[in-house]
Amino acid sequence: MYRKIILAFDGSQEARTALREGALLALRYDATVWLLCVLPDNASIMMAEGVQPGAAEHLLAASGEMVDEGLAKLRELGLEASGHVARGDPATTISAFVRQVGADLVVLGHRRRSFLERWWSGPSGAYIVDNTDCSLLVARRAISDAEFAAELARCS
Repeated sequence: MYRKIILAFDGSQEARTALREGALLALRYDATVWLLCVLPDNASIMMAEGVQPGAAEHLLAASGEMVDEGLAKLRELGLEASGHVARGDPATTISAFVRQVGADLVVLGHRRRSFLERWWSGPSGAYIVDNTDCSLLVARRAISDAEFAAELARCS
């Protein structure tokens, strides 16, 4: 069913929830996994770069380290996993990466935002739904360590 899974990962708690749920699905379906981190090109990054040249490169390097940590965890579970760090609009970058690797499933975290935050950031979720030709899973329920261990045992 799912042979190629992209786990969208930004290090947030919501992304860690998605990582666990996506890892369990990948184990269950013996899928290949891509851990994708997108560093958004937004005003705050541009301001940081203006104040401190090299700030964006530092953020990219930190994102790469975060992805490497996530990959190590996925590989410890026995998954075939690759990491990718990109810079750009998260919605368009995720959609393009889906097409590039031919993914069957994208697993995303979700963070509730205020009306103003949604207005400012635009309709990212709608873009992904409309421009991604695979299934999407929005992971919203945190999986406890005990539940995760029990699910891992079932996958073995």
